[in-house]
Amino acid sequence: MNLNFKEIHIGEIIRLRIEELNIREERILSFLKCDQEFLVNVLSSEDISTATLLRLSKLLEYDFFRLYSHHLILFSPPSSVEKNTSNSEKIGLPQFRKNIYTKDMIDFILELLENGEKTKLEIIQQYKIPKTTLYKWIEKYKK
Repeated sequence: MNLNFKEIHIGEIIRLRIEELNIREERILSFLKCDQEFLVNVLSSEDISTATLLRLSKLLEYDFFRLYSHHLILFSPPSSVEKNTSNSEKIGLPQFRKNIYTKDMIDFILELLENGEKTKLEIIQQYKIPKTTLYKWIEKYKK
C-alpha cells in the first residue's frame, strides 16, 4: 500500500495494520478497555486522541505518530519560530532535526519522480530537499 502522507486517514491505516497482523477484535477491545462501538468509531475516524493512538501504536507495534512527522517534514514551511525567538525566550521544548528522511519518505519522493507526478525541481522546491540529496537518492535507490 502506498501511503498518502498529505492526507492521512488514521482509522483506515490502523484497520490495515490490524488486518496485516490478523489481530482478533476481542484482544483490541481488551487492550484498549473499550467497547465495540468505540473501536468502530476509531477505525472510521480521520483523527483520534493521542492517548488512543499511543495505545494502538503499542498494541500493533507500529509508530503511527511517524506518519504525522513525515507529513510535517514534507508539507510544512520552514520554521520561522527560531528566527523570531531569542535564546532567552525559549521554553525548553525538545528540538528535532527536520531533515531526517526515512526509507518510506525517500520511496515516496522517488515514486513521485518516477511516476512523473513531480519533476526534480518541483520536489526540491516543494519539499525543501537539497538538490544533492535528491540526486544521491536517485543514484542509490535506482530500480
